[in-house]
Amino acid sequence: MKETLKHQAYQLIKNNILNCVYAPDTIINEEQIREEIGGSRTPIRDALSRLEQERLVKILPKKGILITGITIQELNQLYETRELIETHVVEHYGGRIPTDTFISYYRRYKEYLNGTQTAYSFLTMDENLHQLFINASENDYFISLYSTIQDQITRTRILTGRTSIERLRETTKEHLTIVEAAIQNNWKYAAAAMREHLLQSKQSYISYMLQKNIAAANLTIE
Repeated sequence: MKETLKHQAYQLIKNNILNCVYAPDTIINEEQIREEIGGSRTPIRDALSRLEQERLVKILPKKGILITGITIQELNQLYETRELIETHVVEHYGGRIPTDTFISYYRRYKEYLNGTQTAYSFLTMDENLHQLFINASENDYFISLYSTIQDQITRTRILTGRTSIERLRETTKEHLTIVEAAIQNNWKYAAAAMREHLLQSKQSYISYMLQKNIAAANLTIE
């Protein structure tokens, strides 16, 4: 029962952080969390300890709980890590994934780009394709680390308004290039395509954050 309560508190607080209910760079306290999600002090403190290890919060003695922000430096670190892991698993473990799986992705991407498929779950398919390669490695360390990375990417998407239509189409084209190479069992090219996709994704987020910072600075001056 205690473990269940701890897990519930952990999931509730984490979801609030990932969905920016608790905004980055703000300080909250245990009492506020207790009022919003319920639960007693012990499971909440256990949850906060876990979240601090995941770098989603920082516990400040006598001040409260700081919801960690997302900086350009952190984005660079996230994408550097993603590039190292994801290009590696694509090249070395992509062959473990059935070709039919890539053909299914290929058809859905083409339908979307050709305008014959209007219902397109971009975020779900995006995340699933990346997770597909990670899981194929069957490496628990890769899988665990990638889960932490994805948490921060989720927050970044929400903070930047998720994805523009223009970027969505470009992302789909980039994914299409990856799966085309996978269908052909050309894993070096698939890995290179994954590297290019991650580069474009990173640049898109950084560009948005720079524009936001400039806008905020101009507003302060005025």
